[in-house]
Amino acid sequence: MRILHIMASRATGGAETYSTDVMLSLHRAGVEQCVVIPSNAPRVDELRAAGLRLATWPLAVPLQPVRKFLIRRLLERSQPDVVHCWMRRAAGLMPRRASPARPVVGWFGGYYNPKRFGSCSHFVGVTQDIARHMVAGGVPSDRAMFIPTFPDIAPLPAIDRATLTTPSDARVLLTLSRLHPKKGLDTLLTALRRLPDCIAWLAGDGPLRRKLEQQARDLGVFDRVRFLGWRNDRAALLRAADICVLPSRYEPFGTVILESWASNTPLIACRSAGPSAHVDDGENGLLVPIDDAEALANAARRLLDDENLRQHLIAQGYAAYQHGYTREAVTARWLDYYRSLIEQQAS
Repeated sequence: MRILHIMASRATGGAETYSTDVMLSLHRAGVEQCVVIPSNAPRVDELRAAGLRLATWPLAVPLQPVRKFLIRRLLERSQPDVVHCWMRRAAGLMPRRASPARPVVGWFGGYYNPKRFGSCSHFVGVTQDIARHMVAGGVPSDRAMFIPTFPDIAPLPAIDRATLTTPSDARVLLTLSRLHPKKGLDTLLTALRRLPDCIAWLAGDGPLRRKLEQQARDLGVFDRVRFLGWRNDRAALLRAADICVLPSRYEPFGTVILESWASNTPLIACRSAGPSAHVDDGENGLLVPIDDAEALANAARRLLDDENLRQHLIAQGYAAYQHGYTREAVTARWLDYYRSLIEQQAS
C-alpha cells in the first residue's frame, strides 16, 4: 500500500508527536509512505533519518492556493492508495476534486467540526466519544472510526534528579503538556502550596510560561517548580517521578495517560472528557474535579502516603496499557484500516 500523509503543523504538541510515531511504525512495517510536512517541523530530521520520503516543498510557499496546487501535482505523481490528513489544517490543503478519487482520511484528535474536513471521505477519532461526535456532526456512521493513540515509551533509565536540581528524597509531581490555559497547570501550582515536600516538574513549553512562572512566585512555590521546556526524554522523566499529573480543563484523550501506565508511574487526572472515559478512579488512576486545587493536593497526599494504593494503580494501569494501547496493537489497527479502505475502493 502507498500512503500519503499531510501534517502541516510546526508545533510540538501531542498530535504532532503521535503522527510521527505512527509514520515511523508504519515504515518499520514496510509501508510505502510520502509525508508532506514543513521543513522545520520538530521531528522532520528523525523521519528523514529513518528513510521516509518527505515532501517539504508544498509547504515552503505561504499561499494556500499554491500549496493546494503543489499537493495536487504530488498526488498525480505519487498515486497513493490513501491520503491521511492529520488535523484540520492538513485537510484544508487537500484538493476537493483530486483525480483519481481515493480515500482521504481526516484525523480527529479533538471535538473538531466535521464541516471543516470537507475534502475527507473517511474519519478517525482517538476516542469512541469523538467518533460519536463525528456522526452527530453529519458523518455517516460507516465512515467514522475509532483508533486510539499509543505511547512512545523508550527503554530509558530514570533521569538523574540531580540534573534537574531536585533532591533524591523529594516527592516529584510531573506534568507533560503544552503550557496552555486549557492544561490546568495553574491548578497544580496552587495545589503545590499544600504539598511542602513536593517538587513539580513541568515538561513542556507554550504561551503561558511567563504567567505560570509569575504565579509560582506569587504563591511562594517557585523554588519547588522546575520549568523543563519541551523534552524528548519523557520516559526517563516518568520513571524518575513519583506521580504523573494531568490537570487539564479540556482533554479529549490524553496520551499522557498511556505514557504513565506504560512506565509504571501512578496517575492523577482531572475529570475532563478523555480521562473520565479511560481512567477508572481508584483502579488505574485517581480522578479529581477540574479546577479543584484542594482535591488535587489531597489526592496527591493520599497516593504518596499509601503504598498499597500506589502499587494497585501501577499494576492496573499497566494492565490497561497492555490490553490495547501498545505500539504494536495500534499499528496493526492502522494497517487493517488502510487495507479495508483500499479494498472498498477496489470493489
